[in-house]
Amino acid sequence: MTEPTSGEVLFSNQNLVNLSKSGLRSARREIGMIFQEYALIERLTVMENVLSGRLGYVGFWRSFTRRYSSEDIQTAYALLDRVGLLEHANKRADALSGGQRQRVGIARALAQNPKLLLIDEPTAALDPRTARQIMRLIREICEEKGLPAIINIHDVQLAKQFVDRIVGLNSGEVVFDGTPIALDESVLTKIYGEEDWNLTVQEESSELELVEAVA
Repeated sequence: MTEPTSGEVLFSNQNLVNLSKSGLRSARREIGMIFQEYALIERLTVMENVLSGRLGYVGFWRSFTRRYSSEDIQTAYALLDRVGLLEHANKRADALSGGQRQRVGIARALAQNPKLLLIDEPTAALDPRTARQIMRLIREICEEKGLPAIINIHDVQLAKQFVDRIVGLNSGEVVFDGTPIALDESVLTKIYGEEDWNLTVQEESSELELVEAVA
């Protein structure tokens, strides 16, 4: 995580900027990360990658030898079942498709039992159909667990379809904070600059319909 140059980062009634190294490590255990490029260990199995989400809770030697409790293992199996990858538990991560790898990343983040999810461009490397499936899965899991999530995403249509609140930034400044329905052409221009946004939306919708028809 990048160290902020100013301001506060508030989480669980704490300002993360002022925490000691040990305090920051403890706070990070409660924040699950889902990455754009998955950040899996390719040579490890799907199960081992999911269990790596527990490393912050075990001692050095147990983490070094990758020894986990039976409870952690059962939780990992349950998470793999939830994301639809139970049958792939013993496969190496590099044998999976992009969508499957992102599901492993989701399960790994949930293995931390986090209080917050930070999600960076979760659909950037995925085709439109898989991207919608991943966003739907994230939304469903967050609703099931009452888990808040902050998602960095540039796909306007996916954002409008799957989130309740959108914050738009331009040059580090908040230029929009509202509901998806309020994210109109004028707001998109404030965020990204001049563009025929109505035409862009129509083109994206046509492309999506074509992909779904082919799928």
